[in-house]
This record gives sequence, structure tokens and C-alpha cells, in this order.
Amino acid sequence: MFDKCLFPEIEPYSTGFLKVSDIHTLYYEEVGNPNGCPVVYLHGGPGAGVSPGMRRFFDPEFYRVVLFDQRGCGRSTPFLEVRENTTWDLVDDIERLREHLGIGKWLAYGGSWGSALSLFYGEAYPERVTGMIVRGVFLARSSEVTPFESSSAAAKIFPEEFERFANFIPEDERGDLMKAYYKRIMSADESIRNSAAISYMTWECSCCTLLPEKIEFDLERDKYVISESILEFHYFLNNMFCENDNHILDNIDKVKDIPTTIVQGRYDVLCPPSSAYDLHKAMPKSKLVIVPDASHLTWEPGIQRELVKALEEFKAMREQ
Repeated sequence: MFDKCLFPEIEPYSTGFLKVSDIHTLYYEEVGNPNGCPVVYLHGGPGAGVSPGMRRFFDPEFYRVVLFDQRGCGRSTPFLEVRENTTWDLVDDIERLREHLGIGKWLAYGGSWGSALSLFYGEAYPERVTGMIVRGVFLARSSEVTPFESSSAAAKIFPEEFERFANFIPEDERGDLMKAYYKRIMSADESIRNSAAISYMTWECSCCTLLPEKIEFDLERDKYVISESILEFHYFLNNMFCENDNHILDNIDKVKDIPTTIVQGRYDVLCPPSSAYDLHKAMPKSKLVIVPDASHLTWEPGIQRELVKALEEFKAMREQ
């Protein structure tokens, strides 16, 4: 799972909880050098949460890394809560966390949904961002939300997995898989909810890596299966809480001069390279790295190496 390019396992030097609304409290942790170059890690999903392996991309002697679980997932509370859980709530949470930790500016680092959140945050607070490293680019456009369509790239490349995913739903409801899955994932019956979440996440995970492995979930261990399912549907069905379907690119001038590296798997069918290319064209000063032997996951060796390389290049730039 982990490439030799990553840094050794490391424990946080600080953990805490930050109350960000009457409902929500965020879990956060800091690793690395308390006096180092600040970076905020924005996880995917929405709803995936952070894990110990995410700490290993950063040189612990140089970076002060802040990781946190977004609203409704991981160790943040309340778990699975969708009230007061929007893109703009999360953007404001990042800023509250920066202020709480006394950080002036930081590097925004995120993949998949975390890439969109990095861009949303950068456009809202460009003066607080020293740079961006984004992976598996998602621009939060409706055209990119395609896992429920038989015409999607994922369904065409993984037809047997898509058929299994679709056949979970009774035939008379398959005309709108998103609606059918959402009804079950939001069911008050925990067994119905869990079965639907496992089916959905099995589909998503089966097509997010170049060389898929057997997928088995333990809901006691893999709590993200439920949180990611619920929160992804919550965001998908609300158009990622954007009034404008092209919000990120329409506001790209606010961040176009911020040093940015884009790392993208060539065979990513969940967040296709066309989105990364659109972002690169809109940010001519950005660096686009296409990894030829990778799909979507952070944990693919080629993706890992390019992310570490991007962080080392940013470090070299800051040390000049």
C-alpha cells in the first residue's frame, strides 16, 4: 500500500477539538515540526476523514501539518450529521482552524473532493494560501458526478461492477440510481442503510485504482463507508452547494498566481484527467503532472511519489 518514498510513521504532537457551530465540533491533529512550514490536509469524500497514513507524505522536519476530520465524519461530532454541512461551512471551518492555531498562511493540500475544497478555500481566502497541491482533480461540476450513469467512463471500463451496483436496486427503480440509493442510505433501518452504503462504496472503490483488489468492508473498522456514502449523496444532491455549476473556474483569477501543482492519474475514471487539464489551462503558471500508471487513489505508487516530489519542490522553493 505504501511506497518507500513516504516518510516514516509519525504520531501527532498535538490533538484537539474545535467547536465551529452550535452543532459541529471538529477533531484536528498536528504532526511534524511545530515551527515548520504550515500545511492543511483536506481529505476527500466528502466524508472520508483522515487516517494515519496521510501524515507520511510530509517531511516532518520541515512541515507543520494540520489534519482534520470535516463535519459529520471521522472523530468530528456529531457523526453523520448533515445539518449545517455545506461546502461553505467547510471553507469557513478551515479558516476558523487557521485562526485557532495562530497560523498566518498555509499550503492547501488535497485530493479528489479535497482538491475542490482546496480551490474553494483558496478563492475565498487567497491571502491565506502560500500554495496548493491538488490530486485527482474534482471541480465540483455536475458533469463530473457520474457514478450512477451507465454511460460514464467508470461504467464502461468496469461494466461487471456497474451491473452489480445497479442490480442492488429493484429493476423498477433503476431509472434513477442516485435517488434509489439515497432513499436506502438515508433509511432509518440500519441494516438497509448499511447494505446500500457497502454496495455504493464497493462500486466506487472498485474503479478508483488501476489494479483493483478484493474489497471487503468491516463497518466497525471502516466507519467511513457510512459517512462517505451519506455525505457524498448529501453534497451530490445539493449540487455541491454551488449556485454556479462552474464556480471554481469562474473564480480562478483569485488564485491563478498562487504556486500550484496538479497531480493526476492518467486512468482516473472517477475524476478524469480532463478536469485536471481544464484547471491547468485556467492556471497557466500551474504545474501539471500526469502519472502514466495510475488511476484515482492517493495510495497508488506513482501518485505517492509525485505528491512527495511536489511537497519537496515546494519545500525547496520556501527554503530559497
